[in-house]
Amino acid sequence: MSLSRRTLLLGAGLALAGCTSRRVDAPAELVLATGPEGAVFREVGGALAAALAEQLPGTKVTAIPTAASVENLALLRSGEAQLALSSLDPIDDPQSVRAVGRLYDSFMQIAVPTASPIRTFSDLAGKRISLGPKGSGTEFTSMRMLSTFNVSALGERMAHSDASRRVADGSLDAMLALTGIPTPAITDLKGKVRMIDIAVEAVELADAYKGPYIPATIPSTTYEGVAANHTFAVPNLLLARDTLSADVVEVVTRTVFTETARIVEGHPEASRINVRTGIATGLVPLHDGAMRWFRSVKR
Repeated sequence: MSLSRRTLLLGAGLALAGCTSRRVDAPAELVLATGPEGAVFREVGGALAAALAEQLPGTKVTAIPTAASVENLALLRSGEAQLALSSLDPIDDPQSVRAVGRLYDSFMQIAVPTASPIRTFSDLAGKRISLGPKGSGTEFTSMRMLSTFNVSALGERMAHSDASRRVADGSLDAMLALTGIPTPAITDLKGKVRMIDIAVEAVELADAYKGPYIPATIPSTTYEGVAANHTFAVPNLLLARDTLSADVVEVVTRTVFTETARIVEGHPEASRINVRTGIATGLVPLHDGAMRWFRSVKR
């Protein structure tokens, strides 16, 4: 076989193999900021880290527990993490970060005891409510809602699992949870809670803050005995430092969107990860490596 023909065949093989055949100058360590114990961010992030460790065998890939979005953004910007999970709304300077892709959406869920007199968001005034963990996307969005709609409540910061127990025992009037559906914290309260409808607030919030808020409905099939609920959704993104090489981010992007079944195993809320919606990252620009991968699979 001539050298030119052998070269052509080799080139074709590399093109078909894509970036799996490209030598990647990977860093010695890659830190992924996730979320608190029991959170979807924590578990999906851990599974992604395990998959990346196989794709980048020379790199120590570590998924670290955090309070979630707000803390993750701080870790990413300080350089303590190179990858981070975050909901879209706390990203106050979209041009300062880069997206690997959009993963799945979280839904604002406000659960109260079934017999509670609370019927509307304004009824939360003066009530004992959970705002989610300190430094989380739930805390950020909950505080934004209270401010936007001029509601003053007795807010406490805690994990959704703790809030769930306290709603059940009556020591908390309501819990706010910005997370995927269904979330175990509410599923575990079967027959003990109902959801507050915030259809009007969802539209007003989407108008006031262009981009991150999408009026949505949680289907009645989500939680046994809980009626369909009007609320809003917020996209969740996987972010990367812009200093991370395009080759590495291309591997990360490919892993997220081709190893989806493994990464989201046991998490139906995360099963919505797909290439079609992956590029819909709002005002947050895609990392060059992510853009390269999405273009390579464009049909």
